[in-house]
Amino acid sequence: MISAAPKPILYSYFRSSCSWRVRIALALKGISYDLVPVNLLKDGGQQFSAEFKAVNPMQQVPALKIDGITLSQSLAIIHYLEDTHPNPRLLPQDPKKRAQVRMIADHIVSGIQPLQNLNVLKQIGEKKTEWAQNCIASGFQALEQILQHTAGHYCVGDEVSMADLCLVPQVSNAERFKVDMGPYPTITRINKALLELEAFRVSHPSRQPDTPAELRA
Repeated sequence: MISAAPKPILYSYFRSSCSWRVRIALALKGISYDLVPVNLLKDGGQQFSAEFKAVNPMQQVPALKIDGITLSQSLAIIHYLEDTHPNPRLLPQDPKKRAQVRMIADHIVSGIQPLQNLNVLKQIGEKKTEWAQNCIASGFQALEQILQHTAGHYCVGDEVSMADLCLVPQVSNAERFKVDMGPYPTITRINKALLELEAFRVSHPSRQPDTPAELRA
């Protein structure tokens, strides 16, 4: 008798926007998994433990153990899930739309989120909120213009894509840092539509096993 393949294991932190992207992808594709919380603040940061460094030498979440390999970096994980579980697809078949999805995803994961992540804010010190607000606002100004050309119901057309998986967690970061969302009506509209979808709701930071009681939905 052939034994069933072990369930994937996701190393995640409830508030991590990078982890949230992967949780959305797993939910959309109907992939069940076991979750191992990694608290980025407790004990000086559990990501710095020897145990977790053996999982991901970069000492960052997310990391996913799946199909006998361990992957880190959210987009690399999502691309693997796309290759191995193609339905529903998160990259359009049309080459131009596919390029636009990748452009928007990279805009967020390379051009906005790293500038306001935990490691950077620790270095900034007491002006960290102002720094984060400026980084996000600068990126959102450009993103709003881009989306005015690409968006339908979602970031690119009317199908949920990898770009949307990056957008929602970044808007959550913006709200946490009290960024004024008034100048970004397209971003706001798309985010609201996406948060009505079940995959985005079940993966939300307020509904994770490691969510503190006071932040639970």
